[in-house]
Amino acid sequence: MSNLGIKNIQTKISYVLAALCTILMIINLYLIFWVAPLDVVLGHIQKIFYIHVPIAAMSFLAFFLVFVFSIIYLVKRSEHWDRLAYAAGEVGVVFVSVTLLTGVVWAKPVWGVWWTWEPRLTTTLILWLIYIAYIMVRSYAPNRSQGSLYAAAIGIIGFIDVPIVYYSVQWWRSIHPSAVVGPFAESGALEPIMAQILLVSLVAFTLLFVLLFNQRISVKKQEDLLAKTLEFENK
Repeated sequence: MSNLGIKNIQTKISYVLAALCTILMIINLYLIFWVAPLDVVLGHIQKIFYIHVPIAAMSFLAFFLVFVFSIIYLVKRSEHWDRLAYAAGEVGVVFVSVTLLTGVVWAKPVWGVWWTWEPRLTTTLILWLIYIAYIMVRSYAPNRSQGSLYAAAIGIIGFIDVPIVYYSVQWWRSIHPSAVVGPFAESGALEPIMAQILLVSLVAFTLLFVLLFNQRISVKKQEDLLAKTLEFENK
């Protein structure tokens, strides 16, 4: 199959993903704001939970992919794996940034402050800083290959903070709610209808993650091709 044929297939897949993501997001928003029961204590602000938790989960997934792809890159030294790691890192930074923003929006009416240095918030902020550094180091490295190596090291070591963020509510009990998904989720913490809507939201944001990841890989390929062309012309 020619490159043009492959590109056409990829374009069609992107359109299908975008359409499915849009439809599922509309259904998800309807379930959140019109079907999900109103929390008797927190009221309407509790509904941000259905967005905050899945987005946080997607940031963990993104940084796990950075971790895996960075290891493979160090073994094979292939631009393909570095490109995948970089794309996952950028998408992960977007998701963890939104995680922090939705977290502080939730915190203000519930805790009375926009920010407090409790363990979960603090470790999440550190996670954001680590992967901001992951992106920045590529720009400030002497050359592209060194930037990829430095970034791979940060991507591997920085992933240590992901389980720390998750387990922080178990290791250092604070005002942050306990986990509702994962191995330490409390049994019966959510009503069945709430758990079902959260599952739909997780699927919707997973699809959004796949869409953004796929698009960023495509753009990164074009960026790399342009960079090589400029390097060749300048020689």
